[in-house]
Amino acid sequence: MTVFDAHLHIIDQRFPLIPNEGYVPDYFACDDYLQKTGPLNVMGGAVVSGSFQGFDQSYLINALKTLGENFFGVTQLPSGTPDEEIMRLNDAGIRAVRFNVNRGGSEDISRLDYVAKRVYDLCNWHTELYINSIHLPEIRPVIENLPAVSIDHLGLSKEGFDTLLSLVDKGVKVKATGFGRIDIDPGRAIKRIYSVNPDALMFGTDLPSTRADRPFRLSDVEIVIEVLGEEEAEKVLYKNALNWYRK
Repeated sequence: MTVFDAHLHIIDQRFPLIPNEGYVPDYFACDDYLQKTGPLNVMGGAVVSGSFQGFDQSYLINALKTLGENFFGVTQLPSGTPDEEIMRLNDAGIRAVRFNVNRGGSEDISRLDYVAKRVYDLCNWHTELYINSIHLPEIRPVIENLPAVSIDHLGLSKEGFDTLLSLVDKGVKVKATGFGRIDIDPGRAIKRIYSVNPDALMFGTDLPSTRADRPFRLSDVEIVIEVLGEEEAEKVLYKNALNWYRK
């Protein structure tokens, strides 16, 4: 089965890391990622900036050059980043800005509306939110008025899942990622989200699964196929994300 990995992290010792809540991850370079995903037919993916990488762009640009075609970047930016820098990053293959509400290390969520609309108008970027769905009601009015948004890791929890579904119905995308860090049954969540909008879900490995209760397993791919069937699973495993990041 072909996979577009919509959520992966590269942690390269040659580039700076910032302790987050005292945590510094183990290294996980491009070669480690390619070795780990060898059994999968990975045809591209999204390299996502973590809390421990702050606003550093050097590692991300290097990772995209190393991984090559069909790999795109999801970065973190301060709200005052000049237009010229955003356009430079776009030329390097970056296609989204991330707000890490759960862990920090990114721009404050109070700047979400301004930043999300600005990068969309400038380069057609979308915005990604790492947020527990418990907190979605607080910023739901903002999210509903943004041009292009995705939410990480199935929203993380059962509480707030109905709000997540209502946002999916409004066009918000959801990453079927991080099964080892959520408190909701991934198969059930995937089935419900797919029933609301078949174009919403995007599968990813979340490798190297930093701070997750358990790391990614190859059987996580099978969960998607089992609950949806092979034809429908193709949308979740690669078609939806490829269309999203290639915009």
